[in-house]
Amino acid sequence: MNVRQFALTALAFAFSGLVAPPARAQEYALDTTHTAVTFQISHLGLSWTHGRFKDVSGSFKIDAANPAATSFAILAKADSVDTDNVKRDEHLRGPDFFDTRQNPALGFRSTSVKPLDGGYQVTGDLTLHGVTKPITVNLHGGKTAEFPKGVHRTGFSGEFKIKRSEFGMDKMLEAIGDEVHVTVSFEGTHK
Repeated sequence: MNVRQFALTALAFAFSGLVAPPARAQEYALDTTHTAVTFQISHLGLSWTHGRFKDVSGSFKIDAANPAATSFAILAKADSVDTDNVKRDEHLRGPDFFDTRQNPALGFRSTSVKPLDGGYQVTGDLTLHGVTKPITVNLHGGKTAEFPKGVHRTGFSGEFKIKRSEFGMDKMLEAIGDEVHVTVSFEGTHK
């Protein structure tokens, strides 16, 4: 190796330390302690009934270099529905509403993710009461934190509306509203 080849090789090695490797997608598991899927629905147009699903799981992948490769998946057990009223919750689990024996879970899986200011516009398939339909939700967040030490996490929140009748849940529409307001808020920890 002559002096010129040696100098070029040394220069290449010196600059190789300055070039960062491409960012890799970060995979997260939902931290169920800091995750909530809640809803509210009108009762007789007079008040709002609030509820939540107590058993939620899922994962997501954030690819900052290629947002289209970012993905979200959230699953809730239908029989974990909780409106803070035992009799109403039993009715909701039955055939008039969630029919949890036939439809034990509801969930969302993204099919398209686009960046937006402060988060992502996420389109995906929502499965509820055995019916799957596309929805779009804007998820805001994405800040990161290390807590406790060594555990890396990030989180997002979003809201969307659905018509329950479009998912085959069309009982008691005269008393209970058709439009359901859903809020999701979740944190994930680094896998």
